[in-house]
Amino acid sequence: MKLLSFEYRNQHSFGVVAGDRVIDLGPHRAALGTSLRDALERGALPAIAEIAKQSEATISLSEVRFLPVIPNPAKILCVGINYASHVKETGREMPRYPMFFTRFADSQTAHEQPILRPRASEKLDFEGELAVVIGKTARHVSAADALSHVAGYACYNDGSVRDWQKHTIQFTPGKNFPQTGAFGPWLVTADEIPDPSRLSLTTRLNGEVVQQATTDDLIFSVGEVIAYCATFTELRPGDVIITGTTGGVGAFREPPLWMRAGDVVEVEISAIGVLRNTIRDE
Repeated sequence: MKLLSFEYRNQHSFGVVAGDRVIDLGPHRAALGTSLRDALERGALPAIAEIAKQSEATISLSEVRFLPVIPNPAKILCVGINYASHVKETGREMPRYPMFFTRFADSQTAHEQPILRPRASEKLDFEGELAVVIGKTARHVSAADALSHVAGYACYNDGSVRDWQKHTIQFTPGKNFPQTGAFGPWLVTADEIPDPSRLSLTTRLNGEVVQQATTDDLIFSVGEVIAYCATFTELRPGDVIITGTTGGVGAFREPPLWMRAGDVVEVEISAIGVLRNTIRDE
C-alpha cells in the first residue's frame, strides 16, 4: 500500500493511494485514529488494508495538498556520512559507528510544497535519502530482526544549510531551518519492499542528475541503523529514521552547487516514487 497524509477542503486527513486517486481514511477515525501516526500506534495497517479493499477512491490526487508523510513524528533521527561514496567525497575516514543528528518535526515540508532557502544563508544543499518509518515499538532488537519493526519507506530531501551546519561539530542548526526537510510523497508499506538494500536513489536538480546510487552502498544497513537506535532510545510507531545521503552533494562540487529560488529538486527512489519540491526564498 501507499499511505499519505494530506489536506483536502481545509481538513487534515490520511489515506491510501489508489492510482491517481485517494481513499480517504478520515471517516474511520474512530477505529484508526486521527492521523497516520495514530494508526501506526494502534497497529492498524491490517485494518487499513481491509478498508482499502472495500472502499472507493473518491478524491483525485490533484485535489489534495500533500503533508509530510508523518507530520508529527515524536522523533526524526538522521544518519550522517552513511554512503561509501559520500565518505569518499568528504575525505573522512570510514566511520566505526553511525553518526546521528536530529531534525525537528516543524522543520519539515511535503511533496509539491516549497523548500525554503533561509534569509540567513545562501548555502542550501540537497540530500536525497531513504526514510524509514517505524511501525512497531523497538528496543534492544537485533539487526536481523529490525526490519520487522518497519511500517514502510518514503523519500526524503534532508535540505542542509551548510554554513550553519559547520559552525561547530554539531550539525543541528544547519538541519532545522523551517521547511528544509522534504518528506514524501507517501509511505510504501514494508511488505512491498522486503529488502531496502536493493533500491536505487536519484536526485535531480532542474532535471539534471546530481546524485545517483543504490542502497547497497550504505555503510550501515537499514537493519543495523535501527538496531543501533533501538539501543540508545525506544523507537515508537511513527518515528522516522533518515538513513543518509550518497555522493554528489552540492557542497563538495567545484564550484559548489547551491539551490536557488525557482529551482526544482526531485528525489526518486525505486519502488517508492518521486518527491518533488520547488525552492523558494524565505
